[in-house]
Amino acid sequence: MAGRILRRVSGSLRYRLLVLVLFPVLLVMPAVIGMAYLWSNEVSYRQLLMKVHTDLAVAHDAFVRSQDRFLASLTLTAESYDFRNAMRTLLSGFREDYLIEEQLVRLGKEAGFDFVHLLNLEGCHYLGDGRCVLQNSPLLDQARGNEPAAGVEIFSATQLRALDPELAERVYLELVDTPRAVPTERVAEDRAMVLHMVYPVRNSFGEVRAFLAGGVLVNRNFEFVDSLRDLVYGGGSLSEGSLGTVTVFLDDVRINTNVPRNLGAPQNRALGTRVSREVREQVLDRGESWIDRAFVVSDWYISAYEPIVDVHGERVGMLYAGFLEAPFRATYYEALKWLLALFLGVTVLCVGLAVSGARSIFRPVEAMAQVIRRVHREPDLRIGDLDSGDELSELAHQFDAMLDQLQSQHEQLQASAEHLEAKVRRRTADLQENLDLLKRTRQQLVGKEKLAAIGELTAGIAHEINNPTAVILGNMDLLMSELGSAGEPVRHEAQLIIDQVYRIRAIINNLLQYSRPSDYQSPVIQVDVNQVVKDTLVLVRHDLAKRSVRLRLDLRAGTRVGGNPQQFQQVLVNLMVNALHAMADKPGRSTLTLRTRTWQNQGVLLVVRDNGRGIPEAVLPRIFDPFFTQTRGGTGLGLSVSYGILERFGATIEVRSREGVGSCFFIWLRKEPVVDREGDALIEGIA
Repeated sequence: MAGRILRRVSGSLRYRLLVLVLFPVLLVMPAVIGMAYLWSNEVSYRQLLMKVHTDLAVAHDAFVRSQDRFLASLTLTAESYDFRNAMRTLLSGFREDYLIEEQLVRLGKEAGFDFVHLLNLEGCHYLGDGRCVLQNSPLLDQARGNEPAAGVEIFSATQLRALDPELAERVYLELVDTPRAVPTERVAEDRAMVLHMVYPVRNSFGEVRAFLAGGVLVNRNFEFVDSLRDLVYGGGSLSEGSLGTVTVFLDDVRINTNVPRNLGAPQNRALGTRVSREVREQVLDRGESWIDRAFVVSDWYISAYEPIVDVHGERVGMLYAGFLEAPFRATYYEALKWLLALFLGVTVLCVGLAVSGARSIFRPVEAMAQVIRRVHREPDLRIGDLDSGDELSELAHQFDAMLDQLQSQHEQLQASAEHLEAKVRRRTADLQENLDLLKRTRQQLVGKEKLAAIGELTAGIAHEINNPTAVILGNMDLLMSELGSAGEPVRHEAQLIIDQVYRIRAIINNLLQYSRPSDYQSPVIQVDVNQVVKDTLVLVRHDLAKRSVRLRLDLRAGTRVGGNPQQFQQVLVNLMVNALHAMADKPGRSTLTLRTRTWQNQGVLLVVRDNGRGIPEAVLPRIFDPFFTQTRGGTGLGLSVSYGILERFGATIEVRSREGVGSCFFIWLRKEPVVDREGDALIEGIA
């Protein structure tokens, strides 16, 4: 089968040229689809890791601020008039304990403390039986220095029972056998992670006479962990169908989480499950953060972990933030599916047009070739009228005329020969030899006439084919010249087309010689930022004129920076387009300012300023987040992609904005070479 197809292709000019035209398309399309898949997958995954890293930072900040909030509640009570009055009474020797106890109970209920105690200078209970459960806390040492203190402490089951037996029962948690976790002989977790706060209580002379201590259990404190999740993963922060989660670990055990044990029952929290060996070794053993995808309980999550350090400076647990990976993957594959369908549609359309065009172009040529092959058997055979109406139709008409002329000449020669033969037959036998010579002469003459006709036909065909081939060669040279370095990926295919066109011309030249022998390197460079700004203005000139925006240029940078001008243009276009959108409600009064200055001896400062509506203060911290946008129809990727481009070259971007006044972006571009985190050289060869 393959051999028959190969013979058919090699034996037909139409099929050879068709294969020549379609081969680059069929080769390039899969390569483009593959590169698009790899590139988009890498970019999407990096964006997800950047987001979860930011989510962990927000969760960490909320975790720390919760300690400050509880300490503030403790401070307000300790400095209140009622409490200080009750303490004066107590310190003066009057044991009216109920006054203090009432305020401690009220503080616990209103502020959410799990226990609140008044301690003496030795760390024992000031009231009641004088138990000394909290005397070894480093927070007391800090409070003795007249400073309030707060931090994370781990309380054993014994300490909890001494404080309140109900607390010990509350934190008891059976461990769940978890795949990939470090093997352990423990069957339960009975310790508690406590947010512990201590405030020094002073007398009227400013001397520390007691301590007000309060604690909040993190174990099973669902209100606490859900508030962290709502802060990190508020409405609109994740794609539809995704699930944002926050977890607090004691050692490697989930003691408080909103990660479901099964996605089908989200109310069933994965308490008692344990983290994998890989995460434990990196976070708890080595003290490093984990930013990567991870299998969490029952599904894959984009995850971020960081160690929790207690008041003794030891790593006692982990803080986790993450979201389901599956919805993002589904969205990505859906977009890739449509991209593949688009490429396939374009490929089918190109193939159909090429086949149809080749058929219409080569039908006259094939008709002429068929007539040439059969004309010696059927002298009256002709091509006839063609419907194309182009040069080939005219060539076919001329070819028929030449065949008519050739047949007429042949008939005349035949009549002359017959007349001559009649005369010869009447001559004597001595002239027989001359008659044979005459016959040979006649045959040679007929052959030369036919050869002359074929030569004229070939010359016409050569003229009609050489013209299109000359156009193909000229346009291919122009195409590759215009593409420049951008045409490198298809340079081999373009050269293949040029070589085959030269082969066509060689075949025509050989035929002419037979019939009429008497006639026949995205380079990384040093970038001039001022020139990049000027080149970028060409791209947005139409939008500036359309929106009647006045442009102010102040380009005074006197040094070059290391980078890529096309990527810097992309960043600048994003900023200018955003500025034009921000100034859309100020027709005729809009001003866009572009300024460059030499930045000390380090590089160039580029400033983009507009007098648009400005960015709300609540939105400003999120403008570089991926998928965050306030522009209708926007993707939310412009500023995040620009941020990534600048980051890869070691550049820095900052923004200042006021609502109703405008926004100003500051970009610091470095002139020294920069190497990314993976070690790939981003800039080479810069002097």
